[in-house]
Amino acid sequence: MEKVLALRRLRYNGWRIAQALALSRATVSRILRRAGMNRLRSLDPPSPVVRCEHKRPGDLIHFDIKRLARIVKPSHRVHGDRTRETRGAGYEFLDIAIDDHSRISFAAILPDQTSASAQRFFHMTRAYFSRFGFSLRRALTDNEPCYRDHRFQKLLRSENLRHRFTRPYTPRPNGKAERFIQTALREWAYARTYQNSLERETQLQPWLHDYSFHRQHASLNHNTLASRAGLNRNNLLSLHI
Repeated sequence: MEKVLALRRLRYNGWRIAQALALSRATVSRILRRAGMNRLRSLDPPSPVVRCEHKRPGDLIHFDIKRLARIVKPSHRVHGDRTRETRGAGYEFLDIAIDDHSRISFAAILPDQTSASAQRFFHMTRAYFSRFGFSLRRALTDNEPCYRDHRFQKLLRSENLRHRFTRPYTPRPNGKAERFIQTALREWAYARTYQNSLERETQLQPWLHDYSFHRQHASLNHNTLASRAGLNRNNLLSLHI
């Protein structure tokens, strides 16, 4: 068995190991499966997780957009009748912004993915984080055309924000945004049956409030996001109301 594993660590496949040791391929396969070495990727240790975090709130804001199907009425996934399926309802867009340090998050539903909507959401984001006393210094986005647009670029320059783009097909630098989107989809967008899009939208801000002020996060030693804002108790209570 040790000889089989030793050859496997040299990247021998099952057939070569069987030939080298005069064993059947079935025997070699069984040994490798028991040792958890039947796949080549199992021979390489996983890359260490490197968690990057800016030191101060506002140092970096992650921006991203998620397309959501517009709800006209409950779909066949709810009532099971495909003959009542709604087609051509279109889409709406969930714009999100996350502070890299505190992970306090803001989101809003916008009708499209244009530069005008991106600019509108930036103003909304700045107003929201100003309530916490955050001064925005950097922005991180993907390569969507609305973020590449010269008007959006001009807006960030006028606000003295440095703008970085994620590399194509490399979502990890914007992983906090990706993770937040998955949580929002699971706990808000698809958490219950909504009769229409307006009903879903009205539940967004209450969910965001709970997410930032009440929910305990394991990655923050079970503290709330608001506890990372650097505000005193009185200021936090005024924001909580």
